[in-house]
Amino acid sequence: MFAIRLDKEIEQELDLLAKTQGSNRSAVVREAILQYLEDNEDLCLAKEAQSQTRGRKPLKQLRKDLGLDR
Repeated sequence: MFAIRLDKEIEQELDLLAKTQGSNRSAVVREAILQYLEDNEDLCLAKEAQSQTRGRKPLKQLRKDLGLDR
């Protein structure tokens, strides 16, 4: 169980969104949190991949390797 305090305006927006989706406030918040966690994980993986490949291959060589320049 998790409790969070929200402004009245945010609660109203959540309720409206939930209603339009045929859902409830908890499901909307749960989905938003899951999406945030997935996005954050993707960002961390992208940063890690970028740090491992940064400066190792010139763009011209990379384009050639990918078949973008012939």
